[in-house]
Amino acid sequence: MVDTAPFRSMIEPGQWVRHPVHPEWGDGQVQSAIGARITVNFEHQGKVLINAALVDLDILG
Repeated sequence: MVDTAPFRSMIEPGQWVRHPVHPEWGDGQVQSAIGARITVNFEHQGKVLINAALVDLDILG
């Protein structure tokens, strides 16, 4: 049986996060979170679309 439940992330717009594999990107603020698609504006990388089903972003404070 295939799990067809929609992906739910604990990340919400406005939260500050850090990418666990790319700490050099700096802290990032979540711009949008729709299903597994998380758009984050990082200090040193700009806007990046993250697949939250594949990357577990670190939520800051």
